Amino acid sequence: MNAVAVASLTHAYGDRRALEDLSFALPTGTIFGLLGPNGGGKTTLFRILSTLMAPTAGTATVLGHDTVRDAAAVRRRIGVVFQAPSLDKKLRVRENLIYQGALYGLTRKEARARTAEMLARVGLSERAGDTVEDLSGGLKRRAELAKGLLHRPELLLLDEPSTGLDPGGRRDLWTYLERIRTDDGVTSLVTTHLMEEAEHCDRLAILDRGRLVALGTPAALKAEIGGDVVTLATREPEALAAGLREQFAIEAQAFDGRLRFEHADAAALVPRLAASFAGSIESVAVGKPTLEDVFIAKTGHRFWSEEAVA
Repeated sequence: MNAVAVASLTHAYGDRRALEDLSFALPTGTIFGLLGPNGGGKTTLFRILSTLMAPTAGTATVLGHDTVRDAAAVRRRIGVVFQAPSLDKKLRVRENLIYQGALYGLTRKEARARTAEMLARVGLSERAGDTVEDLSGGLKRRAELAKGLLHRPELLLLDEPSTGLDPGGRRDLWTYLERIRTDDGVTSLVTTHLMEEAEHCDRLAILDRGRLVALGTPAALKAEIGGDVVTLATREPEALAAGLREQFAIEAQAFDGRLRFEHADAAALVPRLAASFAGSIESVAVGKPTLEDVFIAKTGHRFWSEEAVA
């Protein structure tokens, strides 16, 4: 059984399509990333999977349950960590979790036992009696994780989970997600707009303007690029693109006053380009493919070039 499966999923806000005919499956036991710029559709999909809204068309199932028809069954099997804080900052950490247990029908004894267990697992046992407002951003995020895992969900949904975290906090977050995958078999679905975070995922779905533009492991997606990525800065992108096409049979993409293309042997090619277009090329950059390059190759524009309303 897949942890998540969406088929022809579409959602519209009035005339604007936030999701357009989206289809993919998320295997259990993986850390799955939804990567895309603001306005890409990540938050809308997150809300549908967490049963907060129904799609305009298509279906979404979580662990075999339809998110609309079987919403109650879905909620029992998922944990959710929202981008916005969900803890009551005036309550103690322990109290937040115990109340969460009550919402899931745990007895007071069960809730206390699981609260102690979860706080120990995220390294917050010594802070259990502190009020939430006295915690740092990283510790608050740990408490959010403990709350989301209190009822032992099979699928953990996290919306931009590293928001407000310093680099150390981000590393701790991913270490913990890897631990619960390995030790408990918990599947995680993470939305993010950070390329370096997406590299930690087992598999990625890259979204742009509501459409699925790429799906696979980070390594496989980068391998699709083929060879090195060459970026040329120039004041005459159209003329240089025509010259590359005529002299080297290279089709380059233009963006932000630059030209970009892939080549199997960039080290040998660059000196030839410099000699042929000395007056047109201002600078040359050569690098191994990144997820940003994957996004550009699939969409024809940069990740943040045309940021939409989230």
